[in-house]
Amino acid sequence: MSEFGFVPDAVLDNGLGRAGVIHTPHGQIETPAFVVVGTKATVKAVLPETVAQVGAQAVLANAYHLYLQPGSDLVDEAGGLGRFMNWPGPTFTDSGGFQVMSLGAGFKKVLAMDASRVSSDEVIAEGKERMAHVDDDGVTFKSHLDGSRHRFTPEVSMRVQHELGADIMFAFDELTTLMNTRTYQEESLERTRLWAERCLAAHATLTRERADKPYQALFGVLQGAQYEDLRRKAARDLAAMEVDGQSFDGFGIGGALEKENLGTIIGWVCEELPFDKPRHLLGISEPEDFFAAVEAGADTFDCVNPSRVARNAAIYTVDGRFNVNTAASRRAFVPLDEECDCYTCAHYTRAYLHHLFKAKEMLASTLATIHNERFTVRLVDQIRASVRSGEFDDLRTEFLGRFHARRRSTAL
Repeated sequence: MSEFGFVPDAVLDNGLGRAGVIHTPHGQIETPAFVVVGTKATVKAVLPETVAQVGAQAVLANAYHLYLQPGSDLVDEAGGLGRFMNWPGPTFTDSGGFQVMSLGAGFKKVLAMDASRVSSDEVIAEGKERMAHVDDDGVTFKSHLDGSRHRFTPEVSMRVQHELGADIMFAFDELTTLMNTRTYQEESLERTRLWAERCLAAHATLTRERADKPYQALFGVLQGAQYEDLRRKAARDLAAMEVDGQSFDGFGIGGALEKENLGTIIGWVCEELPFDKPRHLLGISEPEDFFAAVEAGADTFDCVNPSRVARNAAIYTVDGRFNVNTAASRRAFVPLDEECDCYTCAHYTRAYLHHLFKAKEMLASTLATIHNERFTVRLVDQIRASVRSGEFDDLRTEFLGRFHARRRSTAL
């Protein structure tokens, strides 16, 4: 019997945005929720216990990276991802498809792109070597660690993710860029649809073979770039898909998105998806994106950004983002954010973090990451509460008005 389910308990007036609870074998996730990214079975620079202290309900690790090192078989032998990394709560793994594109084509770990610059089906970042090649059966790629050759197919991705043992995993898909042509987007969407069928079949088989393990939910991944007809088609196709008695337990909204159209694109797919299954938006963490995505119907989110920029001294606050390693913070004996309740803000000053970054001390990354992850988790918690209380619009106006005020004043 499946231990997975989703129950919406509050809905915005538009009928798309909602709050609810995802039930997993390792606990509940109240939604909307930000899922902290621990790519290699660790959130960089912080302990799993600290991740819990910042309020994270779940963590997400990456199948591509853990397949290469230490190997999904080893994680399976250790008792699964959660036990391996000493995280008792719910876990996610993504399929590895994004890393194949990102590392294979040399793009940074962002999904916001400008579609107007180029239109090519052999797009690759400047100065990078293509390390991944897609065909109808799967993807052949070189390891970014040692250059060794590997092959991912839908069946391989499902086996790897079953061995990793996360509560929620994602179907293997081809992630295109906004720079690909419309023709290629159509071909890729069909390829991803066929891969989704193969993922369902493999998932059903592996679930039976591993009946002694907790049930792992499988989310189908929706592509289609910036095209409404392709996005809606992907949503309808995957929502109706059933193979060997297995259908998708939820859905991931994937692919590169034009930032200014993010809410519109999410709305397209959520209008087509069943109301009683959760929707995860992959790779998003900016405050304005959370509000747009929640209003359009997304339930959970993940992104490396809060921890990644923290390691480069970038700090999120209610009054916008700033760099703590600049001269302005050298003698600032105040918290990073006067209104933050995190461990860092309770015990340390901007001046101290300025010193740590200038001295290249490892503690700088730890303290900055604690703050940024808490800021992000707390914001989505506030959004969830506002959905349930009927104050979503008020919170959005108040929060974003203050968050962007410094940017506006700087531009004047």
